[in-house]
Amino acid sequence: MSAPDHPGLHAPHIGALPAGPLGTIADVSGVTVGHCTLARGELQTGVTVIRAHRGDPFIDKVPAGASVINGFGKSIGLVQLDELGTLETPIALTNTFGVAAIAQARIRAAIRANPQIGREWSTVNPLVFECNDGYLNDIQALAVTEQHFHHAHDSASTHVASGSVGAGRGMSCFDLKGGIGNASRVVGVAGRDYTVGALVLANFGRLPMLTIDGIPLGRVLAERAATSAAAATESTSTKPEQGSIIMIVATDAPLDARQLKRLSLRAAAGLARTGSVYGHGSGDIALAFSTAYTVPHGADFITLPPLLADERLDPLFRACADSVEQAIIDALWSAVSVTGRDGHRRLSLHDCAPDLAQLLRPSA
Repeated sequence: MSAPDHPGLHAPHIGALPAGPLGTIADVSGVTVGHCTLARGELQTGVTVIRAHRGDPFIDKVPAGASVINGFGKSIGLVQLDELGTLETPIALTNTFGVAAIAQARIRAAIRANPQIGREWSTVNPLVFECNDGYLNDIQALAVTEQHFHHAHDSASTHVASGSVGAGRGMSCFDLKGGIGNASRVVGVAGRDYTVGALVLANFGRLPMLTIDGIPLGRVLAERAATSAAAATESTSTKPEQGSIIMIVATDAPLDARQLKRLSLRAAAGLARTGSVYGHGSGDIALAFSTAYTVPHGADFITLPPLLADERLDPLFRACADSVEQAIIDALWSAVSVTGRDGHRRLSLHDCAPDLAQLLRPSA
């Protein structure tokens, strides 16, 4: 369900930096991802969970920073993250109306693991991001529950699916089928190789905007749709951009929370290259975390490894932008067509453009 079969047709590789061996966010050591997908008629939704390490995230927190590029969203946990600069739960992605249920599930799980939370210890800060999948999914059904979070959490592994899976099941991107996308890049900094990985929940954009590796593919597809009586999309050049994208960036480079916030902001460069202008109704949020060290809960002093100097961050910024752009393309490339609420349908990129290889071929 995560990857359609297109023999010999590979997504274009963005930039000159090499990908990691998996080509996903799991190329960053310690990172795992799990999905729970609901695909039953009117219900086309799900949950995706990203774990920074296999240990207890409340006891061993990881440094993180976030950038709110456009704040049209209903996430939970960003205020404390911005203040303290650490993750203390796995990152969960779901639909807009599923945020509360997933946050409550995350709180209960943390309390079971550490009964002192909220009593002898501080409360836990669940981090949940969302996009609105209401075009394909009956979002009013409030179908996402605690058991779906646990399924995604417990199934997390380094085998990370992309496309119409997990939280991405009901998402639309550039009026096509969107969803989960993955990518990674390996870059040399100060004599060492580091990995930057990205996972996106892509649910934004209008078809005429779509740009893949610099090629304005969306214009061609929009013109076709405008002249076809059987057009599967409703896109026009004047329709406002609505939707959202959540961009999660992981790295094994030793950075502090301030530097990770700077890294997260570079996700906007990759997003812009695909054609987004961060429209009024689009919530665009990026978060970056590092697996290079952990911050122990309740410690009196914290010993940090040698951190990269700010003057050495440019290669990581480049890797972030390339990874996010690649991940958005991966979401489109991997998605399958989905029919959901009230017969609404989103065609996959491949079903919308059977001649995709020719359209993306560089002109002579």
